[in-house]
Amino acid sequence: MLITNWWQVLKRAWSIRWIVLAGMLSGLEVLLPIIDGYLDIPRGLFAALSGAATCAAFISRILVQKGIIDADKQDRADEAR
Repeated sequence: MLITNWWQVLKRAWSIRWIVLAGMLSGLEVLLPIIDGYLDIPRGLFAALSGAATCAAFISRILVQKGIIDADKQDRADEAR
C-alpha cells in the first residue's frame, strides 16, 4: 500500500534523488567497456561513485527531510475530514 503523499515524497525526498543517481552511475559502469577506447576514465570510478550515491541514499532515507509532511499526520488529518 502506498502512503497518501507518495507523489510529494517522490518529488522532494533526497533519498529518491540519490537512488536515481546511483542507478545512472551503475548504467554508466555497464557502458564503460564499450567506450573504453575513446575516453580515459579510471577503472572503478563509476563503481565508487555509485557506491557513494547508494550510501548517501541510505543516510538521507533515515534523516528527517524538511518540506515533506509526515505520512502518519497526513493520514490522521485525512481521517478527521
